[in-house]
Amino acid sequence: MNHFDESYILSSFQALLNIDSTTGQFRDIQDFVAEECRRLGYEPLVTHKGGVIVDLGGTGNPLVVSAHLDDIGLMVRKINPDGTLNVCSIGGLYPFYCVTENVRVHTGDGKIFTGTVCRTPNSIHVTEEELRCEMGDFRKNVCVVLDMPVHTADETRALGIETGDLIALEPRFTLSGGYIKSRFVDDKACAAVLLNVMKTLKEENLTPCRKVYAYFACYEEIGHGTTYLPEGTKDILCLDIAPTGPDQNSEEHRVSIFCKDSRFPYHYEMTQELRAAARKAGADYVMDVFTPHYGSDGDGSVLAGYDIRHAAIGPGTSNSHGYERTHIDGLRNTYIVTMAYLLS
Repeated sequence: MNHFDESYILSSFQALLNIDSTTGQFRDIQDFVAEECRRLGYEPLVTHKGGVIVDLGGTGNPLVVSAHLDDIGLMVRKINPDGTLNVCSIGGLYPFYCVTENVRVHTGDGKIFTGTVCRTPNSIHVTEEELRCEMGDFRKNVCVVLDMPVHTADETRALGIETGDLIALEPRFTLSGGYIKSRFVDDKACAAVLLNVMKTLKEENLTPCRKVYAYFACYEEIGHGTTYLPEGTKDILCLDIAPTGPDQNSEEHRVSIFCKDSRFPYHYEMTQELRAAARKAGADYVMDVFTPHYGSDGDGSVLAGYDIRHAAIGPGTSNSHGYERTHIDGLRNTYIVTMAYLLS
């Protein structure tokens, strides 16, 4: 059962990272995942609003296992008089976690321009006092500076850039000593784990103990990734990151089983089933509670009115919604628990 393919996980993760997918920008990554599912031997269903659903086999009592493909990022709010971009966040992105990051601005007509998220003013050598100001709002002291010789709003608009254009941050993937450092570990690492689960089921000719769907959602970061579910769904298991912190049990080498988030507790009985599966499989796991700012796709499904149980697991991940870090062991343990639950 433990056919964790580290090489496949890492290559899939990097391939997903290479596709910009700020929430709302779903088409390219949706098509990539659908094609990878076909390559693995499945026939994917593409949803109307954006997302990929795949029937993994089994009969009765349908379970959805989800991982999301969308990333936090930025949107052009307006073009400043000096040609720089005033921006707003998409998802839980804060200025202090992205200032100095390289970005790609995607225009409505398909052009891409590079730039940098900068402080305004941006040089400590000439504006030291101003640089001490708080950076809590994208509307103040933050802008995107384009890698183009533009100095007026009209010059920037002439490039085809306009309000509403999406801005993707550079992921900056690196691997060192088993530690995976990158933006968007949340949640492309878990999407890679789910692809590995699908690969194992197909290659080993394994049938889940119940009907199972894989769901690659595209709107989790703004709360409605899985507000549509396949007909008859009884349970949803979300694969998502487990943030580390001073009050958390989560740790980068382990998988966390979520007990509660900022909205409400996860279904107690389903959570205990996952705990039993983790124990039986010998996974290195912890139980954890995530407040005050965490949520998963399962929350959206419950709030949409589905009569379902919901639960979540995922690898311990530090620096959430910033330049994140996890460990390959955390992905391995997430895979082990997912497989154990599907087959138990």
